Amino acid sequence: MTSGAMRSIGRIWLSVLAVLLALPAAAQSYPTKPIRLVAPFPPGGVADVMARALAPELQAALGQQVIVDNKPGAGGNLGADIVAKAEPDGHTLLLASAGILTINQFLYARMPFDPATAFAPITVVGDMPNIVVVHPRTGVTTLQGLIDKAKAQPGKLDFGSAGNGTTTHLAIVLLEQAAGIKLAHVPYKGAAPAVQDLVAGQIDGLVDNPPLVLGHIRSGAIRALAWAAPRRMAILPDVPTASEAGLPGFEASSWFALIAPAGTPREVIARLNAEATRILRDPKMVETFAGRGVRLVGNPVEEFAAFIPRERARWGAIVKASGVKME
Repeated sequence: MTSGAMRSIGRIWLSVLAVLLALPAAAQSYPTKPIRLVAPFPPGGVADVMARALAPELQAALGQQVIVDNKPGAGGNLGADIVAKAEPDGHTLLLASAGILTINQFLYARMPFDPATAFAPITVVGDMPNIVVVHPRTGVTTLQGLIDKAKAQPGKLDFGSAGNGTTTHLAIVLLEQAAGIKLAHVPYKGAAPAVQDLVAGQIDGLVDNPPLVLGHIRSGAIRALAWAAPRRMAILPDVPTASEAGLPGFEASSWFALIAPAGTPREVIARLNAEATRILRDPKMVETFAGRGVRLVGNPVEEFAAFIPRERARWGAIVKASGVKME
């Protein structure tokens, strides 16, 4: 080999080494500008509340402004698509729902992105188990009582949801499957009007998230039958789990997670995971969200990455059983 060739090879290796050394350095300098945290649902919802609680803490930890940007539409797909197509440098993040990552692809005929490849997981932020509630006029006081009544009157009990294909709708489908019953699904344009009609006695029940129903349960306007969760929640400790109430396997929740565009450097993902998990384990933050029925998580990247395909397979089967399709 000539001395000139050796010098050329040497220059190539030096260039490669420089790039490799620059990667950790780039991660250490991250972030270099304000971070956009997209909340793909309207202001006031759980995703928005989580994003706005997380933003100032991340801002303090990272030393750059974190701006929450609400981009609702198409079940969260609109905001998610913005992040999927953003520069993968850690400066555009998404507060994603379970629907975006594991459900929507089975509901919508056309997706603007592939949730299996478009994103880099960071951590699960929070998990919110569903709770089965009914109006007192039904005369139902237990989950078994609901099942017995539904079996005696197939398709006669009206159960509302936040809309076709939402997690609250699919939770009804899951309840029907687990209990071998048939309920009459009443879709609404959002959870709030469904809760209003339940309180007014216009429908018989819901399988919903705690924040909107908690006050009405405590006032006695509606009755809680069971948590669709593996363990009881401290905000309503006397309400049994579905398993305790005689229906093992009925578990449904709405979870939210922090994700970035695919291709975001691993060092940046690791930094975001470390800061987010530290924030989510802060006792004050945990207590605040526990009072709303939300269990903060903050898990490792690898654990979250393994969780997504399991959830996708589970909810895909439930969507198929529901027969629901969205345009």
